[in-house]
Amino acid sequence: MIIYGLKNCDTCRKALKALPDARLVDVRAEGVPEDVMQRAFDQFGAAIMNTRSTTWRGLAEAEREAAPLVLIAQHPALMKRPLIADGETLYLGWTKQVEAALTA
Repeated sequence: MIIYGLKNCDTCRKALKALPDARLVDVRAEGVPEDVMQRAFDQFGAAIMNTRSTTWRGLAEAEREAAPLVLIAQHPALMKRPLIADGETLYLGWTKQVEAALTA
């Protein structure tokens, strides 16, 4: 199991603590493989973007109009976190439903 997120993100840390066998991939340092990002976008659509982040609020209006995958490639912190890959299954965020599905 792989958790794509940020090492200093509280939500990612909670997920990592609950999933001790998972490996954290810091998206700022290592990025997310293109095929995983494309699958995540196909599955979650625009929800893959964290539009409440400081990074998003710091973008100019013109920059915000770029395609989500392009924006995330340029600014990895814009990705909603964590993105969890459990084999071929992807989960976005760390909700009670995601936690229940992965810790059951």
